[in-house]
Order: sequence, then C-alpha cells, then structure tokens
Amino acid sequence: MRQKIVIGTRSSKLALWQANYIAHCLTERYPELEVTLQHMVTKGDKILDVPLAKIGGKGLFTQELETAMLNGEIDLAVHSLKDMPTELPPGLILAAITERETPWDALISPEYKTLDCLPLGAKVGTSSLRRKAQLLKARPDLKISDLRGNLDTRLKKLETEQLDAIVLAAAGLRRLGWEDLITQILPKEISLPAVGQGALAIEARANDKEVLQMLNFLNDEDTNCAVTAERSFLNELEGGCQVPMGVYGYIENNELYLEAAILSLDGKLVIRGTLCSGPAGADDMGRRLAQRMYVQGGREILAELVSSEQGEKK
Repeated sequence: MRQKIVIGTRSSKLALWQANYIAHCLTERYPELEVTLQHMVTKGDKILDVPLAKIGGKGLFTQELETAMLNGEIDLAVHSLKDMPTELPPGLILAAITERETPWDALISPEYKTLDCLPLGAKVGTSSLRRKAQLLKARPDLKISDLRGNLDTRLKKLETEQLDAIVLAAAGLRRLGWEDLITQILPKEISLPAVGQGALAIEARANDKEVLQMLNFLNDEDTNCAVTAERSFLNELEGGCQVPMGVYGYIENNELYLEAAILSLDGKLVIRGTLCSGPAGADDMGRRLAQRMYVQGGREILAELVSSEQGEKK
C-alpha cells in the first residue's frame, strides 16, 4: 500500500478544511499513511475584481491542481464538486464523491433575517448567476451586487459594502462552524442549488490504481448517483456561456428524483422540470430531463444568453 500521499489544495479556509477532512479520513483508515498538503493558487483565486461568468466560471479553481496531478507533483485534489467542470482533462477522474452536506443556499441578513423581510430595493450580494436569477424571480425589486472572494472575505463585505444581505452555500458555512450566521435557508422553491453543491469531489489520476482503491471507501453511493444525474443535466445544456440553472437530485424510497430550473438572467423567464426513475439510470435521466426542458422553452432562454454573451465580447 502507498505509504505517502500528497493532497493538492487551495489556501482558503474552506479549501483547507476540505483537504484536512479528507486527510483525516485517510489517516484514520490507514494509520501508517503519511498525508501532506501542498498549497496552490488557482486563476480563480487571483482574479477577484471580475464576475466569474465573465472569466470562464467552472474550472477556474481546478486547472492548476489538475496540471500538478498530471505532472505527478500531487496525488489527488479535493474540490467542492460545484466548482468542477462536467468534463475532466484526459487522464483524470472523479475517484470518490463524499456524502453530501446540506445542498441549500443560505441567506445572511443580520438586520432583516429573511428574503421576504428585505426592504424594497434591498442590496443583496452573490457571485452566482444562478442565485441572482432565482432571487430576482422571487423579488424583482432587489439590487444584486457581485460578490467575489473567499468565504470569510464575502462575509466581511456584508458590512464593508453596506449590503442588506448576502447569499452563500450553507454547506461551507456549516463546515467552518459558522452556521449561526445563517438567518434563512432558502427553500428549493425559491433557490434550487448548483450542480453538486454540498458534496466534495476527490480527483485523481485514472491510472493510479493503488490510490483509487485507497479512496474508494470515501465514495457515497447515493450522493454519487444524485450528482451524476445533476452533472449529466448540466453537460447536456451547457454551451459557450454561463447558464443560470439550478439542479437537485436526491434518492427517496429507492427512487432517484431530479428537479431543475433554467432561468433568464433577470429571472423573468423560468422553465422548471422534474423526473423520477430508478437510480441505475442517473446519467440518462439527467440528459432526458435536459432535453425535455430544452424543447419546453429552454432553447429560447439559452439562445438569448448566448446572444447576450456574444454582444458583450464585441
């Protein structure tokens, strides 16, 4: 068995928590194993003054780690699954997906507490087109302010940028012990989560059979099944632009359910859909729901998004 493993990680508090959690799981399972962390800086960490959607979105927080893996500098990387592209570089695979933390979005508003109680024209911070569109669907009067940076940086901006509220993933707040800051968990009727939100993905080299075998115990089958459907849905629809869409898969009574929404940037147009089938057909299920919603109105929304993106590039 491998005696030493190097985990690549970003240096944010949340990324380090995630990497240390996996390191702890590994050393608990394999007491003789030496696990070290190698800190790395990604493109997404460097560019903080531009919205994610304008600089590439997914992949901004993974590319440098993946290059280091392919070069043999690190053995694996731990990611928030929602940050990962649906297609990985040749030679790398998702070796394990951990049991999902809560997938929901959290509102933090010390003064107003809930979305309904925010005043007319309230200023709300979020870095996500998905959250922006769904917030505007529920509250068209809101003023959305782009919010970039690590989790603790975004929390500070709640005060320094005089925001009435910010929206973050509840999972990250819970992992860092900041759950008491949450004033409302947004229900799925208002805000469906991002693909894979709440789950950790361990990425490794496809040919590193020993490491893959060692990581197998970390994989949660129910979570893997649910996020496979979610990522299949996203992969079917995602084009050249960043798309405001929420997707949530879950298993209940041995059936896999998938709920999704595709929205226009302003939240005025929304297509929602749901499918249920056996867990074995997760990948196909995601594609089928995406294709159904595409012909039910998703085509028009996506065409408008592509047109908007091309117009901004001119």
